[in-house]
Amino acid sequence: MIMTALMYLMAIGVGVYAVIAYAFNPLGALVHPAMKANFVAHPVGIYTHVFASTVALVLGPFQFSAKLRRRNLELHRRLGSTYLMCVLVGGLAGLYMAFFAFGGLVSSLGFGLLAVLWITTGVMGTVTIARHDPEGHRRWMIRNFALTFAAVTLRIYLPVSLATHLDFTRAYPVIAWLCWVPNLAVAEWMYVRRKVA
Repeated sequence: MIMTALMYLMAIGVGVYAVIAYAFNPLGALVHPAMKANFVAHPVGIYTHVFASTVALVLGPFQFSAKLRRRNLELHRRLGSTYLMCVLVGGLAGLYMAFFAFGGLVSSLGFGLLAVLWITTGVMGTVTIARHDPEGHRRWMIRNFALTFAAVTLRIYLPVSLATHLDFTRAYPVIAWLCWVPNLAVAEWMYVRRKVA
């Protein structure tokens, strides 16, 4: 119960932060100065990625609510379709932006692979439910939301790296991997293998 509440709180909190940071401030105003040039140079890619991903992040936790599915399966399906469309759009924009990621090749590979896996797990979630395989669908969507949650963990690691005075040019490429690889590993171990299989 506590973990579920924390997931909702962090997902919605980061969603609100993203809206404030990108809808009500100049592009790049709240990012590290070293990253601002990339943001300003690719505004369409950034805005598309941020807002599609924000919708996915906020909708995601509600899709795991058994109560919602029992009470209104049609709403679950509609929200799920919206979520998956946002994953596709946000993932494609993220893959595009990965080519320009601050931190060079290591960052680009980290964010690029995240985008590819995010889209792929979303496609597999769609395929499994289309085949009337709810357990397979749940497995893939757990993996998918673990990757969506990278938006949260990224925003935990970034201020920690700054507060601990780490060299940002060295820390950021590591964070490009650290923000999603542990998420996926924990989701696989705790929820997919133990609770679903």
